[in-house]
Amino acid sequence: MELCTEDKAVLLKGARDSIKSVFNETEIPCPDFEKYPALKIKSGAFVTLTIKNNLRGCIGYILAEISLFETVCDAAIQAAFHDPRFFPLSSEELEQLEIEISVLYPSKKIASYDEIEIGKHGLILNHLGRRGLLLPQVALENNFNSERFLCAVCEKAGFEPYLWQKQKLNIEVFTAEIFSEEGEREKSYVSG
Repeated sequence: MELCTEDKAVLLKGARDSIKSVFNETEIPCPDFEKYPALKIKSGAFVTLTIKNNLRGCIGYILAEISLFETVCDAAIQAAFHDPRFFPLSSEELEQLEIEISVLYPSKKIASYDEIEIGKHGLILNHLGRRGLLLPQVALENNFNSERFLCAVCEKAGFEPYLWQKQKLNIEVFTAEIFSEEGEREKSYVSG
């Protein structure tokens, strides 16, 4: 299910309002799910925060037991204040913050690494109790080919980059619908 423009606007506002709520200790109002039924579905999502095109936080969930709206709001708070790679966001940074949301569609196992499509797929690696995930846009933004994308997901999971060449790994691919507050950056990596 693709999201309409209004759905995306509500999710982006919800993400920003969630981050603001931590500073001013307010509640985030839930949207009218009858008006925006797509926001009630249970779907994984990631929220990526940047300031002047520099990563400031990125956290999300592959699967969700709550509505998409709640998942996005929670991921926004987690990315802003609990991404272990960064100090918690300050109130002074809030105005400079750009929010990008990736709504994940179900993953599927691949039989061959040749099935990976750059510009369409994100990767999930599950191996020896460790997991690494890279969103579809990571490959494009870093000019990765399939081999470099596989190396990067191995590193993300805490393995040596070329482990995928030494043994067949449990790799899943997924697609996502990706949009940001800057509409011209809107991208869609959704399979047909």
